[in-house]
Amino acid sequence: MSSDPDASAGAVRDAGPAFDALADPVRRRILAVLSEHDEVSAGDLADHITSVGRTAVSTHLRVLRVAGLITERRSGRYRYYSIEPGGAAADVIALLRTLFQSSLGEVGSAVESRPATDREGATG
Repeated sequence: MSSDPDASAGAVRDAGPAFDALADPVRRRILAVLSEHDEVSAGDLADHITSVGRTAVSTHLRVLRVAGLITERRSGRYRYYSIEPGGAAADVIALLRTLFQSSLGEVGSAVESRPATDREGATG
């Protein structure tokens, strides 16, 4: 992975709405329910999410859809939701992978540069 700051900044811009959507615990719970199923109707989601009313669940679903994290399929008067595997979700995962790999590389370098006696004392 690249540690190019401009590449990371571009990913942050792409993932910004997704991170905003993920900031809410109700929306994270909706995503957790969706991750356990291929597709869930709006009514079934509302049954799983008991911390808010049905209208609020619909509002949260709209935020997640606009952020590109979920997709909506209409069938008659019903709406079915599923996680969008590409788009914003992929951007969030790519950004987090880049950030953590860069940070882990720095931690590994710092540990390797310490004298062996310091490393042994910290683990033992």
